[in-house]
Amino acid sequence: MFLPILLLALMIIILLKQKTNPKNPPGPLGLPFIGNLHQFNKSKPHIYLYNLSKTYGPLTYLKHGSTPVIVINSKKLAKQILKTNDLSFCTRPPVLGQQKLAYEGIDIAFSPYNDHWKNMRKICVLHLFSSKQVFKFRPIREDEVSRMVNKISKLCSMSKPINLSDLSMSLASNLICRVAFGKRYDDCEYEKLRFDKLVMEAQALMVSFYFSDHFPAFGWVDKLSGLLGRLEKNCKELDVFYKELIDEHLNPSRQKMEREDIIDLMIQLKEDQDASKLDLTWDHIKALLMDLLVAGTDTVAAAVVWSMTTLITRPEIMRKAQAEIREVIGKNGIVDEEDVKKMKYLKGVVLEVLRMYPPAPLLFRKQITQEECLIEGYKIRSRTTIVINGWAIGRDPETWKNPDEFKPERFMISSTTNDDSILRFDIRACQFEMIPFGGGRRGCPGMEMGLISIELALANLLYAFDWALPQTMTVEDIDTNSLPGLTMHKKNALVLMATSYI
Repeated sequence: MFLPILLLALMIIILLKQKTNPKNPPGPLGLPFIGNLHQFNKSKPHIYLYNLSKTYGPLTYLKHGSTPVIVINSKKLAKQILKTNDLSFCTRPPVLGQQKLAYEGIDIAFSPYNDHWKNMRKICVLHLFSSKQVFKFRPIREDEVSRMVNKISKLCSMSKPINLSDLSMSLASNLICRVAFGKRYDDCEYEKLRFDKLVMEAQALMVSFYFSDHFPAFGWVDKLSGLLGRLEKNCKELDVFYKELIDEHLNPSRQKMEREDIIDLMIQLKEDQDASKLDLTWDHIKALLMDLLVAGTDTVAAAVVWSMTTLITRPEIMRKAQAEIREVIGKNGIVDEEDVKKMKYLKGVVLEVLRMYPPAPLLFRKQITQEECLIEGYKIRSRTTIVINGWAIGRDPETWKNPDEFKPERFMISSTTNDDSILRFDIRACQFEMIPFGGGRRGCPGMEMGLISIELALANLLYAFDWALPQTMTVEDIDTNSLPGLTMHKKNALVLMATSYI
């Protein structure tokens, strides 16, 4: 009897304190000690946070254990965080799983904002993902997409259903593996199983709930539950995997490859670092490989699947995209990257998919300055975690007309010189109407390579095949449920029937 009375009294005290303390933005009332953790919907976090904004406004306050959290659900506020006050919010909140897998945060994705991060960013922008380097990897992208088309053609000839979720993940995985370390694992079943198991376990551990992140005094629970043991095991196995790859590249008898991969480039940078002053270690290289494997694989695969999911439920839009592609290509048999540049409607389709289904729906930042920052009249205290809901921003009715309608034409305007259409939106400029690749200093350095990979894959899928639902399915059976995680994957596999066009 005493405990319920005590809890009620504490809730009343917290409520009165919130009413008299104007510093915090509005938000749902939490419980003592755990705050709002019990209310959080981890299966659909982007939708849960969006629904909160309908009640409390685009700036919402939560408490996750000992961590104050501010949720951003509008373009205007996102711009204040990612541009106006970018320097105050340019680090990421440390999450135990992410920090361990990133060698204590010495990568680029999860590193705190410091001189080391600036050096790693410079490496990525100038050496690994520059426009020149992305162009050099073009033959790999075109070859892997061609292999995927051939796989589908064989399944077509046997009238077998096409699991596009599996094929898209295989495509993205092979793209990253060949770009990063010059090999593909589809050719060796054992190595593929090992690789897939390592990456899937790492992805799961990155988004697991760790008591030490929210209740530092109860960090021992992570060890007791076995979660820390899983994390340590995965870290060791990945370290062995990375070391094997690096040793292969250092082997003087290694067969010379047609083009340098990312490990080659990083080894060269490490050897030349006295001149470049980058201060690279082997752990830095391993941490960057982790970013590539986890971020690079997931985003491309998810975007391709969401694109085909959307188009199969809107056949008139699919037919329009196919008509454009087939008019450009004729009977040439395959779409290359030069061809994609001419396909404005296709690019509008991809932009609309990224608006409605951003692969990374939530962006996480942490305030690093000691001074309180003022956002919309509210003082955001030091060490506050900021969650920017990119999914909600892409569907904000104040920015987008009929935001729940899939309309590629919204990204196009008529040219004044001819009848062609041109894109009116440059996703690379980060205009904050949509932020599928993040923004500010922490924007994705691999955006250009990711975007062309998505466009190329989708163009070839639409050119080479006519798509239909299996006979046992209707449009109503196609769901848009998503899996929880850093990347928003479709929950159920997308399985379709295909007929060859050529």
